[in-house]
Amino acid sequence: MGSDFYLQFILPFAGIIIKICRAYTNSQEDFEDYYQEVCLQIWRSKDNFNQQCQWSTWIYRISLNVCLTYLKQSNKGDKHIVSDSLPDEVIDDSKAFVSDEINVLYNAIKHLSETDRAVILLYLEEKTYTEIADIIGSNSNNIGVRITRIKSRLHQFINQAG
Repeated sequence: MGSDFYLQFILPFAGIIIKICRAYTNSQEDFEDYYQEVCLQIWRSKDNFNQQCQWSTWIYRISLNVCLTYLKQSNKGDKHIVSDSLPDEVIDDSKAFVSDEINVLYNAIKHLSETDRAVILLYLEEKTYTEIADIIGSNSNNIGVRITRIKSRLHQFINQAG
């Protein structure tokens, strides 16, 4: 992957990738592996980007698909990600594992279904219901109801854990 492509098309959206990878991993090592795999898949699929959606939406879709795929593979013991070192700015931004408050939130999010995790992460990124529906392949009318239910479950979990 060329550094120009990374700097121009991936790094500006690293926050998106970090949040999604963080929600689907349990350790810094797994996070770094997932992040690298997402970047690799973005680079591999860049020629398939058809500009019918925003680049950020494309990043979300790829990030979610990679994380869900690797989550399923790791549950089967088939994890085959090869780790290298991440750029310093990504490592600095990914230190969510050291904040107790963030860890409580991510722990609660991990108790949601895979789809609900994606929905709440997109909501936290301040995506519109239409954008969320487009990214996860749902109906925007259902997103508002779903978010309300997700917030309620997260609130219950955090209160029970605290």
